[in-house]
Amino acid sequence: MAFWFFRGVRRGIVTTRYPDVIDAWTQTLPTPPAFYSELLSTRLADHLVGICPAGALTRADRELVVDLGACSACGRCVEEGAGAVRPSGVFELSSTRRDRLLKRVPIRGDAS
Repeated sequence: MAFWFFRGVRRGIVTTRYPDVIDAWTQTLPTPPAFYSELLSTRLADHLVGICPAGALTRADRELVVDLGACSACGRCVEEGAGAVRPSGVFELSSTRRDRLLKRVPIRGDAS
């Protein structure tokens, strides 16, 4: 720890370089969901909103609003999503603005 402290004081660097190679085991980490509009119906969207334990999903008319800042990547929506939801594979999410973590997915499936 002292090494990093003195290095930061001497060079003005407070973090290290991001690794060039990501370890293979990271592919097994749970990741936030990716939604496929064409397969997403209002009925399915309402079901997914109801089963999300983190409250990361809400519905506004014909849009599913996904709050990636609240999503815990539990995988329940992927299990219940009937192909309309799949793991995104993206585990590096960050933003300096909260609104960038809110994603709006249009519901293009049947109206039921």
